[in-house]
Amino acid sequence: MSTVVKHAENRLAQILIAPIVSEKATMASEKHNQVLFKVLRDATKPEIKAAVELMFKVEVESVQTVLQKGKVKKFGRSIGRRDHVKKAYVSLKAGQELNISGEAA
Repeated sequence: MSTVVKHAENRLAQILIAPIVSEKATMASEKHNQVLFKVLRDATKPEIKAAVELMFKVEVESVQTVLQKGKVKKFGRSIGRRDHVKKAYVSLKAGQELNISGEAA
C-alpha cells in the first residue's frame, strides 16, 4: 500500500540540514534504531522520509518531528535568541543501518 509521491530532488537535497550527534541521539540509535536530523522548519514528514531514503539509500519506517524553541541568551550586554529548530527522529526498518559518524566500518 505504498503511495509513491514525487518530490523535487533539489528540495529534498536541502531538507536535511545536519545530523544531530549527542548522547540522546546515540541512545535513540541504539534502543530504537532511530537517527536524528536537524531539518528545515517547513519540511513535512513525507519529504523528510523521501530525503533520507534518497540520500542514504536506506528504508525508513516512520518519522517523528519536534519543534524546539530557541533559547534566550545574553551576548555581552544585549539579549538575543537562538533560532527555532525542527528535529526529525527517523526510525529505520529492521536490519537497516545508517552510519553518520564518519567512522569507517
